[in-house]
Amino acid sequence: MELATPAPLTDLRSLDQAALEAFARSLGEPAFRGRQLWQWVHEKGATEFAAMTNLPAAFRARLAETARVGTLVEVKRQTAADGTVKALLRLPSGRHVEAVLIPDVDAETGRARRLTACVSSQVGCAMACSFCATGRMGFLENLTAGQIADQAHAMNAVALAHYGRGLTNVVYMGMGEPMQNYAAVVASVGLITAGLGLAPRRVTVSTVGLARRIRELADDQAEGRAPAFGLAVSLHAPTDAQRSAIMPVNRSEKTDLTALKDAVRHYHARTGRPVTYEYCMFAGANDQDADARALARVAHWAPSKVNLIMYNPVAGTGFAPSGEGRLDAFIAVLVSKGVRVTVRRSRGQDIDAACGQLAVGA
Repeated sequence: MELATPAPLTDLRSLDQAALEAFARSLGEPAFRGRQLWQWVHEKGATEFAAMTNLPAAFRARLAETARVGTLVEVKRQTAADGTVKALLRLPSGRHVEAVLIPDVDAETGRARRLTACVSSQVGCAMACSFCATGRMGFLENLTAGQIADQAHAMNAVALAHYGRGLTNVVYMGMGEPMQNYAAVVASVGLITAGLGLAPRRVTVSTVGLARRIRELADDQAEGRAPAFGLAVSLHAPTDAQRSAIMPVNRSEKTDLTALKDAVRHYHARTGRPVTYEYCMFAGANDQDADARALARVAHWAPSKVNLIMYNPVAGTGFAPSGEGRLDAFIAVLVSKGVRVTVRRSRGQDIDAACGQLAVGA
């Protein structure tokens, strides 16, 4: 006689408040029990049903039979000299992702001005950008909304323990291409912002520039189907020839700079929100004055700012960071063209926690 396969347990971490209310009703409980579940799972970070003390014992027993709180297991934690924390987290599949806490601390007072969690949306990445360690892994697995949100909860707990306050910002700039896991990413932003009390504007999702998804996000945000989080585009080169040489995504007419320009303009027209362009500075490859002038033209497609990133070396890529003098000259050209510019310095480089350095064995 063939044994029946047990039904999979419902992951409560992936459910929003309305879904938790519906789940409670499906178990014969009133809707307010679902709201209590929301508070325990998404606001208090509870992982065990026994800790949910205001729920009836019979309901907790039923939950143990039908549901789980899909937390990731921390395997390893490293702390850099600058205070950046990187956690290696194991998924139920046995694969791993990395999440990072980036503190911005006042040197005089020791108080954290900003506490940013950098979360992953996939195990590995299919984009294969030539300068990125994650791209060398290839794509292995999409994360669920709950697994993405759980990274933010994990980093929030670290922030509370070390600095006495929770996260101020979340960026989807870890492992993976978020727009290739679109539904889970959008859902996870809602879980994170509601659960941790963050405004959507405190969340930024970064993409290599999947034009169709950018257009979809614009429509979803404009029509209230997605939270109004920020959009960042990993540009890294200002012309099609340069970008195609280092980013395979640019080699298709569906995702080249022409398609990206149309998508970015659509995004601003629909949402009224500016775009951030992320631009790693590679010595001799994309950091000349002519590159800055070409980048300025891209920046003027729609209201935007450019975030220049001091490249964090990845062994075997052949890329090196630009020098300070070249950076200053590059900024001067952009400013002369009326471009808003910020510079992101390397953080957590000594533990491979900086931009482009995240990679695990599986």
